[in-house]
Amino acid sequence: MSESSPAPDPTPAPDPALTPEKSRSARAIVWTRRRRALARSWKLYRSDTEGLIGLIVLILFGLLAVFGPWIISADATSVVHAPGQPFEGPSMQFPLGTDEFGRSVLALLIKGARVSLMVGLIATVVSMVIGTVVGIVAGHFGGWTDTILMRISDWLLVIPFLPLAIVLLVMLNQSSWLTISPVYAIAFVVGITSWPSTARLIRSQTLAVKSRPYLERARALGAGNWHQMSRHILPNVMPLVLANTTLTVAGAILAETTLSFIGLGDPTRSSWGTMLDLAFGSGAVSLGAWAYLLAPGITIVIVVLAFTWVGHALENVLNPRLQGR
Repeated sequence: MSESSPAPDPTPAPDPALTPEKSRSARAIVWTRRRRALARSWKLYRSDTEGLIGLIVLILFGLLAVFGPWIISADATSVVHAPGQPFEGPSMQFPLGTDEFGRSVLALLIKGARVSLMVGLIATVVSMVIGTVVGIVAGHFGGWTDTILMRISDWLLVIPFLPLAIVLLVMLNQSSWLTISPVYAIAFVVGITSWPSTARLIRSQTLAVKSRPYLERARALGAGNWHQMSRHILPNVMPLVLANTTLTVAGAILAETTLSFIGLGDPTRSSWGTMLDLAFGSGAVSLGAWAYLLAPGITIVIVVLAFTWVGHALENVLNPRLQGR
């Protein structure tokens, strides 16, 4: 009786194309291409003078916001231990003068950078997340989903921002079941009221991406809705989201300034909007303390302009159709 042949090994032989050496080589090629793409993008960005100036200005203000508490002393912004007299003019000790309590306006300006930029960034993140999700879902599914989401965005676009923001802030501040700082309340309100324009922009781009051949092939191969939205649509709309983010930050900072100026900000935390409110309420203009009022106003204009320049420069880098303009 002949011996039976041994059963074949069910473990397949390793594919030589997937060896660790070749896998590392493939990853190295991918990272090399990414570094070259980033280098090309940075070179194109540097060619935009306004975008480069805006980036430098934002870096400087970001450093002031981060290291502000270590730059200025606690007494410089303290009402009890104010170092100067009320409404002093500009001097070597107080380059921008003092406020109605004798505090240094320059110190208040540096301290307020953290709150104003933080509110602008938080509101922008909330707005971008909601707008991107709503735009992708509405553009991808269409039908009743698209109709309902777009009608909600139209409703928010039609209602004036300021009355809606005031009502929401009053509701949040007077809520007994939700305790939230006025600073974060402003950021939340600005974020949830400014997403409709982003949603419409992302929806239009999603409709354009949805009709491309590679997405049709993905659907034919059995790709689900989540795979299509996360792996194909989102990467294609991200450049538009990034470019729109810098423009939204500028609007969020202006919104925070407006709400703080009318007395809805946090009076215990200095921001550029509360500085304008206190300067206007204390009669700084009639008393000749022009620096107290002009300093936060000019700072807001500079920061908003810097964000706008950076946004336009990023749009030129990320949108190939604008690069030859």
